[in-house]
Amino acid sequence: MDSPEGPAVPEEDAARETAQEQVAFDINDFPGGARAAVEAVLMVIDEPVSETTLASALELPVEDVTALLEELAEEYTAQNRGFMLRRLAGGWRVYTRPEYAPVVERFLIGGQQARLTQASLETLAVIAYRQPISRARISAVRGVNVDGVVRTLLARGLIQEVGQDGEGGAVLYGTTDYFLQRMGLDSLDDLPPLAPYLPPPEVIEELAAEGHA
Repeated sequence: MDSPEGPAVPEEDAARETAQEQVAFDINDFPGGARAAVEAVLMVIDEPVSETTLASALELPVEDVTALLEELAEEYTAQNRGFMLRRLAGGWRVYTRPEYAPVVERFLIGGQQARLTQASLETLAVIAYRQPISRARISAVRGVNVDGVVRTLLARGLIQEVGQDGEGGAVLYGTTDYFLQRMGLDSLDDLPPLAPYLPPPEVIEELAAEGHA
């Protein structure tokens, strides 16, 4: 039943309204303004964030946020900071500068780094350039069974299941956003032009069919 003051409000709606009131702010009230607010958000994200997402969270025009991000990136580079701001995998994130990788690796893992094997790197390259692709077709390109390597790449978060083959129902694999981050790419379009060196799709299909014969 409605109260004299008006319709009753469900508890979750009231809680949501309270939460919104608690996080309401004016970006200009902060000492560093929008610039510092953008930096504060960048310090807590663990994956690239888009200009649109930042703009929405800070209630700022997208073009203003983009300009701030570009200014910060240039400033960090000019000041020779140990970190940099880059746009990768469709979003912005702070990264350690490549030249300091040995220092960071020693601090984190005592110099012991778990690297991908040659077989894993070759398989990852095939998937990157031929995705979506099935295990049978990957094996056809490499000439060896890749089941174990594919499991490793899945566990590392570098590839993922992206669908099924319409004909045989085989699982198809593709790369992840984490792969783009690790490779320093904004999108798959930025991959080096190595695809022409891989067998064309019709040859892969033929080899895959022979492997199942």
